[in-house]
Amino acid sequence: MIAPQFDIIIRMLADNPYSRKVLLLIFSISLFNYIDRQALYAVFPLIKKDLLLSDTQLGLLASSFMLVYMCFAPLVGYFGDKYKRPTIIGISALFWSIATIFTGMIQTFPQMLVSRAAVGVGEAGYGTVSPAYLAEWFPAAGRARVMALYALAIPVGSAIGYLLGGQLGDHFGWRNAFYIVAVPGILLGVAALFLHETGEKTARQAERITLCKYKELLKNRTFLLVAFSQAVGTFSVGGLAAWMPSFFVRNFGLSVAQAGLYFGAVTVVAGVAGNLAGGWLADWLRKKTKRAYFIVGYLSFFLSMPFGVIAVLAGDLNTALAMIFMTEFFVFMHSGPYHAAIVEVNPVNMRSMAFALNIFIIHAFGDAVSPTIIGAVSDAAGLAFAIFLAVIFLFFGGVTSILAGYFYKKDFHPELA
Repeated sequence: MIAPQFDIIIRMLADNPYSRKVLLLIFSISLFNYIDRQALYAVFPLIKKDLLLSDTQLGLLASSFMLVYMCFAPLVGYFGDKYKRPTIIGISALFWSIATIFTGMIQTFPQMLVSRAAVGVGEAGYGTVSPAYLAEWFPAAGRARVMALYALAIPVGSAIGYLLGGQLGDHFGWRNAFYIVAVPGILLGVAALFLHETGEKTARQAERITLCKYKELLKNRTFLLVAFSQAVGTFSVGGLAAWMPSFFVRNFGLSVAQAGLYFGAVTVVAGVAGNLAGGWLADWLRKKTKRAYFIVGYLSFFLSMPFGVIAVLAGDLNTALAMIFMTEFFVFMHSGPYHAAIVEVNPVNMRSMAFALNIFIIHAFGDAVSPTIIGAVSDAAGLAFAIFLAVIFLFFGGVTSILAGYFYKKDFHPELA
């Protein structure tokens, strides 16, 4: 039975069947985006053994992807505001899927770095244009919930990536795992090429868009604080995503498949529940206050931190899993509201560029560096201590979320000050 809070979305989708088609396809592409990305982390122990890598080198594999991803995003964002976005989405999905296939073919660590960087190029093309493209198919009143549904691909795709990566890696080898998970992305990429552009974008298409528009985004204090809040979350969540399966293998003696299964199951349930709860709460609270997105944001960060600390300090597997569940439930609550906030505080002819700059910020200060930092700290002081520091860092996301709400009221709704 569908929860009452989502009846509005269901009716809205039923009134416009094409919107439902767009949501389904964009969600599916995003799902395999994260499956391809997280499958790597599930087979970290197998790659470490096969290629004789240190934890720092494993972290660099994740960081190489993120560095290219964040640097390529601003360029794609510029083209996304000038040209047909479904074409960019489709080509991007094809590119990263083919790069994933090449990941299974490498023989050396440098080759692996190059292949993961190539995946980052493709995923940057998708990640910059798809959120704004999807949001424009729906009215503003329900966008937090729609974007929360879109954001479900993060925990669900990540969980499937852990599950498939661990199971396929254990039974067929880590190389075959990459071959298998790449195929759906190719098929979905072809389908995306046939999507229509939104009427809202088409109406503004003739406006002159230049790379200088990024300067305007840098003056938007609310947007920047939202981005830096997300960067804090991305640093911590990206670190957990890369290293929690290895943490379970080392601390509780699990196999690669078991670690992927347990962490994947926790991630998908917590992520789905957290995303939906955050989207519903933000849309409900927005009827009472304009700062609803930011209130949900700081609650998300502050509430997730203590559970993460307990998870790392737990002496038994069940407690650790329960606390990781609570950590992920709360930290995922800000995803939908903050996607909706970015759409709201930026004009339609700059939204792809806004998401592109957002991607650059959240990864440059987030998971582009956190896997490597955690790996280096792990080599020096142990993996548990490294993850503990990543969880404590969530506190600063709460602080920047409070500031984002303050400047949103001051710059966009001064009548409320």
